[in-house]
Amino acid sequence: MLKRFKKIDKPLLIITIILIAIGLVMIFSASNVAAFRSSGDSYRYLKRQLMVLAVCAVATIVILKFKTSSYKALSWAAVIGIGLALAGLFVLGTVRNDTLGWYDLGPFLFQPSEFAKVILIVWMASYYDTKKKENLEQYMFVFFPVIVAVVFFFLIMFQPDLGTALIFSFIAMYMFFASPISKKIKKQIGMLLFFLVVMIILIGVTTKFSFLEEHQRERIFMSMSNPCSSENFYDQGNQLCNGYIAINNGGLFGLGLGNSIQKNLYLPEAYTDFIFCIIMEELGLVGAGVILLLYFLLIGRIVKIGKDSKTDRGAMLCYGIAVYFLIHIIVNLLGIFGWLPMTGIPLPFLSYGGSYTICTLSALAIVQRVNIENVNEREKEMKQNMKKTKKLAPNGK
Repeated sequence: MLKRFKKIDKPLLIITIILIAIGLVMIFSASNVAAFRSSGDSYRYLKRQLMVLAVCAVATIVILKFKTSSYKALSWAAVIGIGLALAGLFVLGTVRNDTLGWYDLGPFLFQPSEFAKVILIVWMASYYDTKKKENLEQYMFVFFPVIVAVVFFFLIMFQPDLGTALIFSFIAMYMFFASPISKKIKKQIGMLLFFLVVMIILIGVTTKFSFLEEHQRERIFMSMSNPCSSENFYDQGNQLCNGYIAINNGGLFGLGLGNSIQKNLYLPEAYTDFIFCIIMEELGLVGAGVILLLYFLLIGRIVKIGKDSKTDRGAMLCYGIAVYFLIHIIVNLLGIFGWLPMTGIPLPFLSYGGSYTICTLSALAIVQRVNIENVNEREKEMKQNMKKTKKLAPNGK
């Protein structure tokens, strides 16, 4: 284990630890009032997040042990398992915020759709990393992951969880187009997807999105109107408007850590999807800018590790995980600013939550495993070069 630890990417590890530390501080700051009111324990959510991080530490140790070449068999089992878990929600699932997306496991809730995103990345990266390059020209081989992704998309969509379904579909599309398959097939699929997206938008506009649930339509229309108006503030616009107030309160340097006003039960669930509003209220634009810089460095480091990989599998894993983080950050921030409908998308490392935290840190463990293999490959090349040099040297000297 110590040898593997020496080979992990230290800058990525440091950035991760800093973001986790900031997340713990802000989760406590944003949740202590609500936690005390609901349970009498101000540390309730902080304690639970620490328990989740302990699970993440174990998961990281396990993930670092397995070579990415073993993912092909493991990911097939994971895809089948998560598919059954998504289907089982319609029988055994628990409803939260109008969505049938969780299994109630006593002290914790398990959300299969979050795991489905990371599992899809691992499976597609392993699936398209084939030694039989002729398979990449065959339609049936190429299309199979697309069919699986479409099935998963509808299982998530019918919960209904539009935001997660859209992010899942975006990740699936990226993994498909980033794969080493035929350019001809990519072009054909690209044209088909463009046509489908245009058709869905046209149907949605002409029918006023009548095919969506009422609360989903309200969120879409809220992003096009003023959430702070008298008719919206006490209804669908309440959370968004209180988020605006928190951002406005913060100014450049913030009110100070722990001094948020909006967390005092004005902003609903301030420690989850809207935690960035509390960060901006307490730490200001400066604090928010530091966090965005850390996100930029994190994603940049993941991309670099992907570029250094000698295999399509390693590169696709890293690029897919980079997109996974990027899309969550973009959608969450656009949501709290009212530029997109807010659909319950958490912010990496900062939002309170079990399933998503386990998924994000497991994804980073996979990136670190790719880096370990990159280091091993460089060491192997160095040894080979040294042997060649010795052979070429006079008298083997």
